Amino acid sequence: MVVVSTREFRQNLKKYLDLIDKNERVIIQRGNDKIYEISNKVKNDRFFDDPTIQERISKSLQFYNKGKTVKLSDAQLKELLGL
Repeated sequence: MVVVSTREFRQNLKKYLDLIDKNERVIIQRGNDKIYEISNKVKNDRFFDDPTIQERISKSLQFYNKGKTVKLSDAQLKELLGL
């Protein structure tokens, strides 16, 4: 893990992106109260990690591409969602 300031990160962007490509964690400290982590992998993202959601998205796209969808008005959508 490497901790750098925003200024250091900006000045040596290629260096830190190369480290990230090698699976090194890069932490950027901005001021005294803000910290950011950059990684080359998406972590804990339910749309990329959950196979069930990926399958639902895939099926939805198939239905859309086959024209098997229905356009709802704003009122219909609000009623459907109970708003």
